[in-house]
Amino acid sequence: MEPEVTFNRTSIVTAIHPCYEIDNFNFILTKTPSIICVLLYFFLMLLSVITICGNFLVIISVFYFQQLHTPTNYLILSLAVADLLVGIIVFPFTMAFSLSSCLYHEGLFCKVRGSFDITLSTTSILHLNCIAIDRYYAVCQPLTYRTKINHCVVVIMIVVCWGGSALIAISITIAGLNNDKCGERCLIDVLIANNIGFIFSFYLPVIVMLCIYLKIFLAAQKQARSIQNTTCQSKKSGATVSKNERKATKTLAIVLGVFLLCWTPLFLCITVLPFSNDSVPVPVIETLNWLALSNSMLNPFIYAFFYSWFRSAFRMIISGKIFNGDYTNSKLS
Repeated sequence: MEPEVTFNRTSIVTAIHPCYEIDNFNFILTKTPSIICVLLYFFLMLLSVITICGNFLVIISVFYFQQLHTPTNYLILSLAVADLLVGIIVFPFTMAFSLSSCLYHEGLFCKVRGSFDITLSTTSILHLNCIAIDRYYAVCQPLTYRTKINHCVVVIMIVVCWGGSALIAISITIAGLNNDKCGERCLIDVLIANNIGFIFSFYLPVIVMLCIYLKIFLAAQKQARSIQNTTCQSKKSGATVSKNERKATKTLAIVLGVFLLCWTPLFLCITVLPFSNDSVPVPVIETLNWLALSNSMLNPFIYAFFYSWFRSAFRMIISGKIFNGDYTNSKLS
């Protein structure tokens, strides 16, 4: 007997979206939006603008200032590009085709929206994996860091992040299309679309990152104890290097933590939904979706809060100072 996987899409949504109405089992944008809908879309547009502006500042900063031309910052630059595309592409798509409406009735644009969602979220988490590897060598193997993590290696990491994300998104999308064609009999396609894809795009990278940061934490603790046992002169010079590396690691670990807080609830929800007959209210599923997307807005604020050189760069860009002269070699404090 062939295994069956039940996925009753109509049971997922239990209330109509404030900006949508159902017409012949299809969600369509209402012609007479409510005040709640108008306020919601104004808030989402503001979120999109902040996301675009914040990540644009990061991109300009790393491109323009010579001091920020480091392997770690190139990875941050590529991550900012992914977050910028979330603000430019995914936000408008999500406002036009909400997650709850796409779960209720999937069409072509919902597939496109889902592909961008998967690609960019996977790109973000793979970049965080690469940043974790970068921090591992910086803290745990500082003597070989410059040879292990150079510009060529970083370029390869970035290409793998974007290429691997696109491959995972295409696989999940194709599996989803096959599942629609053959109904509930395609167990393999259902597993790929709803579980295996998410394992490779989210759960497995998260486990790898947590293991790497645990090793970094243990190594940093060991270094701190070692510094305490050295002479005063060695302690002073060693502490400076160790402090800088630990600060960078701590900041990027916070970036990882914020990513997990934003994305984990949504990934857990969409992983469990196909195998559950329980329904999820529209406000819950929409809130989880926008919580996940808001992660792209938060990263630039984390950099600005913890990195003094990013704060200096942001101030010089916003004030227009960089347009009045050549400040590429400026010392960012």
